[in-house]
Amino acid sequence: MTDHARPAARPANPCFSSGPCAKRPGWSAAGLANALVGRSHRSKDGKARLKAVIDRTHRILGLPAGYRAGIMPASDTGAFEAAMWSLLGPRGIDVVAFESFGKGWAQDVLKELRLTDVRVLEADYGRLPDLSGIDFSRDVILTWNGTTSGVRVPDGGFIPDDRAGLVLCDATSAAFAQEIDWARIDVGTFSWQKALGGEAQHGMIILSPRALERLETYSPPWPVPKIFRLAKSGKPIEGIFAGETINTPSMLCVEDYADALDWVEGLGGLKSLVARADKGAGAVAAFAERSAWLRLLPERAETRSNTSVCLAFRNEAVPPERQAALQKAIVAILEKEGIAYDIGAYRDAPPGLRIWTGSTVEPDDVAALMPWLDWAYETAKAEIGHG
Repeated sequence: MTDHARPAARPANPCFSSGPCAKRPGWSAAGLANALVGRSHRSKDGKARLKAVIDRTHRILGLPAGYRAGIMPASDTGAFEAAMWSLLGPRGIDVVAFESFGKGWAQDVLKELRLTDVRVLEADYGRLPDLSGIDFSRDVILTWNGTTSGVRVPDGGFIPDDRAGLVLCDATSAAFAQEIDWARIDVGTFSWQKALGGEAQHGMIILSPRALERLETYSPPWPVPKIFRLAKSGKPIEGIFAGETINTPSMLCVEDYADALDWVEGLGGLKSLVARADKGAGAVAAFAERSAWLRLLPERAETRSNTSVCLAFRNEAVPPERQAALQKAIVAILEKEGIAYDIGAYRDAPPGLRIWTGSTVEPDDVAALMPWLDWAYETAKAEIGHG
């Protein structure tokens, strides 16, 4: 394919990064005009703004009665670390690890908390571990959607209603883009900058009545840093759920999150977001099915993400020893052309591409990107002398 054969249509928005992700369609800084800047987040108005986005999150996600949602510092990572440091210890732990973040949680449990009764159920990129091997009499740590592997759990049916342990779920690239059976999860965490394209540094935590009970009946034997504390004197810290955050939030970021929630409600709610993500991911899947040089990294269709779609090179088209160089060249070409930014595979994943197709990405932009992948592939091969 030569330069004159380059595709005619271009994505209107070249932002396909897996985090921070694309802003909602039509976003502009004008939407932040009413941000409560220069005011204390602990003022009556400040707390009201924070409580409002918490309540709207609860409603839009359809959280079960008795579940509590709150704002945490340090994005999804801070929220999940808070859950681990505050809740783990009284039971053995099964960690389900099939991508980098799940493997990171396993390392934190083993090396930082230094817990010993730990089993790690691990799988390579593109695969899920055998979920039937999870022991739900123990506490369970899992990632609902693997941002770096493009693999997700098919649904929550493998989690029993009568489980004895808690299920701690990192849902950061799933919330607001996938149907999550929240009743089967005791702790859920996510960040504003993923599926809703919000700004960084802020996370959310969702706690079930069983998780709240754990906070009241168990105190960890290790010191818990203030930024991770979910309980005080045997009681959950109510301020987390009422807009009295542990640290100072950016009221600009809060306003941006509220703007994204306005957009969600204008679309009709969660089902519309899932449909948008499904359509975008479907365009990539259809391209990969007919591609001679790319394939979807996840092997099973029911485990393929609709947000972080991961593609690997076909070995018969690109020798493994040339794949990293080809990835780098393709990514650089598409960025230089202003077609797609930040779509290289995660550094620990097999070489390839990773395209965010979450709710804020227009499916038409995903479809427009696909012919450019072939063009960039042919251009990159000519540049680096492959094939």
